[in-house]
Amino acid sequence: MSTDEPSLAHLMAASQRGDRAAYRALLADSRKWLERYFARRIAPGHIDDLVQETLVSMHRKLATWDRDRPFLPWLAAIARYRWIDMLRRQRDEAELGDNDAAVGAEDEAVHARLSLDRMLGFLPAGQAQAITLVKIEGASIAEASQICGQSESLVKVNIHRGLKKLAQLIESE
Repeated sequence: MSTDEPSLAHLMAASQRGDRAAYRALLADSRKWLERYFARRIAPGHIDDLVQETLVSMHRKLATWDRDRPFLPWLAAIARYRWIDMLRRQRDEAELGDNDAAVGAEDEAVHARLSLDRMLGFLPAGQAQAITLVKIEGASIAEASQICGQSESLVKVNIHRGLKKLAQLIESE
């Protein structure tokens, strides 16, 4: 069992063809990858629920994966949407619970992340993904290159251009 891109893509392709053993292995490997993905984003007590929600979403979207595209960015996109949904639920629960309470550090982090995600939405997908992987998640240029399916040089260029555009957007505000 390995959580590298080629292995996961192979398991996903076999799963789409109906191979149950490959699907079980894909779920196990995806679970490991998702646990690491969410470990840097949320409190440990929420990881299992979020991993489970993401795996259910992955199951529902199984037929949408294109074999000509990398698997990990597809899975990361699903995970990101589930994570944002969870952050929104937490924000809504906090707003319903006590409107007069002071904004805590955790709420500020959630709002900052939502603002960052909104800003990244103004960038081309390749730039936003490269910035997210390297500058936010701490991936190396080589890791980001493999996940994005871009050359290392292109990842560096996308980061540079994306950060420059973000700076211009912030200055214009």
